Amino acid sequence: MYDVLHDIEYRKKWDSNVIETFDIGKLTVNADVGYYSWKCPKPLRNRDVITLRSWLPIGKDYIIMNYSVKHVKYPPRKDRVRAVSIQTGYMIQSQGPSNCTLTYMAQVDPRGSLPKWVVNKSSHFLAPHAMKKISKACLKYAEWKQRHSPNFKPWLYPEQTTLPTIPLSELSIQHAESLENIDESSLAETPEREDSD
Repeated sequence: MYDVLHDIEYRKKWDSNVIETFDIGKLTVNADVGYYSWKCPKPLRNRDVITLRSWLPIGKDYIIMNYSVKHVKYPPRKDRVRAVSIQTGYMIQSQGPSNCTLTYMAQVDPRGSLPKWVVNKSSHFLAPHAMKKISKACLKYAEWKQRHSPNFKPWLYPEQTTLPTIPLSELSIQHAESLENIDESSLAETPEREDSD
């Protein structure tokens, strides 16, 4: 589970909502900055986010947390709405050699003036759907990883990282009120695209 949540190359395979994701650089051996953009249901505009992510193994349990930052080299894009992760994270608690409990917490401001139907649908659909996809991805990860750099896990072995160190001067906390407010409140609901789960 911990590897699946960290491995961005694998995420591109199992996360059908991802448009683009990449690591920008590292701050420490257990903190990095990355970019993630995702598809939103039509007619909404797609979102993206720059986050500072940190992680900590605690015995057989793990914590991964992130929050939004601004990076001078990655300003908001015109074709996407810059969302804000106020605090998002996972806690993975071991329940034995092949079982765990995943706790997911997300406090995100998607930005924009969203219609009520979007808020209602997302609160009942997105998190449970994401947990199902992560669970399925975990079942296929070991086989996939054997064919794709099986020993490369810089989140476990920091000496493997090839990311450049980011000077703190290039980062600042991303506050929602500093971003453009995109008005999507009048958009009507359209039929959803089918996921290939």
